[in-house]
Amino acid sequence: MIPLKDEVPTRRFPYVTASIIIINALVFIYQLGLSPGTYREMMLKFAFIPALYTGSAHLPADLHVIPGVSIFTSMFMHGGFMHIAGNMLYLWIFGDNIEDFLGPVKFIIFYLVSGVIAVGVFTLTSWGSTVPLIGASGAIAGVLGAYLVLYPQARVNTLVFFFFITFIRIPAKILLGFWFILQLFYAIPELALGGSQGSGVAWFAHVGGFAFGYLYFKLTKKKSNWMFYY
Repeated sequence: MIPLKDEVPTRRFPYVTASIIIINALVFIYQLGLSPGTYREMMLKFAFIPALYTGSAHLPADLHVIPGVSIFTSMFMHGGFMHIAGNMLYLWIFGDNIEDFLGPVKFIIFYLVSGVIAVGVFTLTSWGSTVPLIGASGAIAGVLGAYLVLYPQARVNTLVFFFFITFIRIPAKILLGFWFILQLFYAIPELALGGSQGSGVAWFAHVGGFAFGYLYFKLTKKKSNWMFYY
């Protein structure tokens, strides 16, 4: 299933969401022009590698990096066209409504915190991994979790591949609920492999980001609606 557009209107243009998409696109275009050696150096500097933070591995002595910066820079790097295209599609469809609800300042904070939580959960499940973690999907998963709380009945125009190809309007609670269950389905078995190493997909980063976004909004929505508006 590929979501194409939701039916929840917004009050203003999502400048932060659009800016995040543009930054990701520019970084990806920059990556495409790098030589293999420079690309590897970029991965070591700006991708998130759990083993570097857990003490299981160390960077080359001549490679100078700012401690902790890769937690954030990794959210703006991608490994291929389908990787970035899928992530940005989900962000554009669902991010505008969360930005509209929170306001631009609180939205970017929520987005980055979701990404940090996703990285943290991935680290807990891939403690000694030396595989670089890149991609915006952990942060975007937080947006999806928030959307599920705020707009569960919203209809999402979706492209469905089964025995045929068709367009249907699916309630967000079904589409996003299925998405989350799918992440768990792939994530849990990979614990036996030391985390998300078998498939090359950081399933637990998706799970962590989504769970944070869902629980944060679920726990605060009714009690403290005022805190979301900007």
